[in-house]
Amino acid sequence: MGRSYLGEFEELVLLAVTVLNSGAYGVSIAEELRQRANRTISLSAVHIALYRLEEKGYVTSEMGGATLSRGGRRKRLFSVTIAGREMLAEIQQVRNQFWNAIITPAQS
Repeated sequence: MGRSYLGEFEELVLLAVTVLNSGAYGVSIAEELRQRANRTISLSAVHIALYRLEEKGYVTSEMGGATLSRGGRRKRLFSVTIAGREMLAEIQQVRNQFWNAIITPAQS
């Protein structure tokens, strides 16, 4: 299997899953993205990204318990895998290298 790349939206969803830890499911991820990235995002877009991330091995999912607040429906809960954390660290390193290479007016 070759190296996988993440699009910007997939990266944001993976970051949201990481921040939410064990409480990551579609609605909570969309809300986290709305608050932190100031974006209005459809729930279906989040689910599509989550399934892509799961196919790439960056997240896993399991069904949570049924709750009365959801009318007895269960939530699919997502968590980040080791490969997902490694991908985020690699992305951060590449971005930091670019930001550090930018010469600010005070340095020139």
